Amino acid sequence: MRLTSYDRTARQQNLSMAKQENPLTGEALIKEVCRRIRVARSYWDAHNNAACRGERERALALYDTLTKEQKEQIPQVLRVWLRYRSEKYFGTHRSPPKSKRKSE
Repeated sequence: MRLTSYDRTARQQNLSMAKQENPLTGEALIKEVCRRIRVARSYWDAHNNAACRGERERALALYDTLTKEQKEQIPQVLRVWLRYRSEKYFGTHRSPPKSKRKSE
């Protein structure tokens, strides 16, 4: 499977987040995941898909670092949006976003 430039960029962002100097832990990590999901949902409600996609990727990268017990502390509404509803629209089966260059 060939990676598109979008996939490579997304992976690089996820790796850079994992290598932070002071990674978040415990309660702070849970709060940050919730915050990022809420921000992504607000972008979604505002029909700002590009920003929503970016925030969702960051939230997923942090969410994947949580333990099972920590994931249960995130409100169910946020977990459902992150894992299922947003996957429908931003999942890997969808086409990547178009370039920002306007056609003439």
